[in-house]
Amino acid sequence: MSGDLNNHHRDTLQKIFTHPASGNLEWRQVLSLLEAIGTVSEDHNGKVKVTLGPETEILRRPHGKDVDKQMVVDLRRMLTGAGISPEGTPPVEDVRSRDYGDGRWGAPT
Repeated sequence: MSGDLNNHHRDTLQKIFTHPASGNLEWRQVLSLLEAIGTVSEDHNGKVKVTLGPETEILRRPHGKDVDKQMVVDLRRMLTGAGISPEGTPPVEDVRSRDYGDGRWGAPT
């Protein structure tokens, strides 16, 4: 996946995975990266719904222009879970099966 990213997206991905977390990671850069690698929809209340691979997360837009350290940790976990890293590992395919609670089993929708 990261082979399809432009230089700005790769730089943002590198900042997310840098230890210690970068203090100057801008929300607009993160949002641009997430739009390039997943499905993003914004609500009127400032929350952003992001779907990457098998996982969907709700992120809250920060008050300032930079994301805080907790959001960086959350982004690392979400990206790692989707198999996305600065090294260019391919995304992980969701092979889980779900019990819908009514006797049906099947692939995630």
